[in-house]
Amino acid sequence: MKRYLGLDLGSKTVGIAISESGIIASTLTTIRFSENNYEEAAIRVLDLINFHKVDVVVLGLPKHMNNDIGIRGEISQSFKKRLEQDTKATIILWDERLSTKTARMTMIQGSQRRNVQKEKKDELAAVIILQNYLDYKGA
Repeated sequence: MKRYLGLDLGSKTVGIAISESGIIASTLTTIRFSENNYEEAAIRVLDLINFHKVDVVVLGLPKHMNNDIGIRGEISQSFKKRLEQDTKATIILWDERLSTKTARMTMIQGSQRRNVQKEKKDELAAVIILQNYLDYKGA
């Protein structure tokens, strides 16, 4: 059975979700790194890929609402290439528009406190990215 990792890459954090079944995504952790130090982030993500024996990584690709790829999208594309250098896992870019907003709205509806929202929004966004991919592929 394939194992999946979902990533929501920010400028200082990577929210990470996992699916060991290929059906349900769940939160794993948030990695914090020095601002814009994507090499540091990549090394830590690669450690998780190896530790959890991940086969497929679904990396959020931020796009503008008009489908253009901006600077954040270009950073995700570069991050994908960096991960591919040191892993045999398949790295898939997945449209993540509105995933962070959806994560925040979910936590607000669940009456989560602001400090919890701030801490967990990246992990929940990663779950949304990964779950959307799993649902699409019809696992």
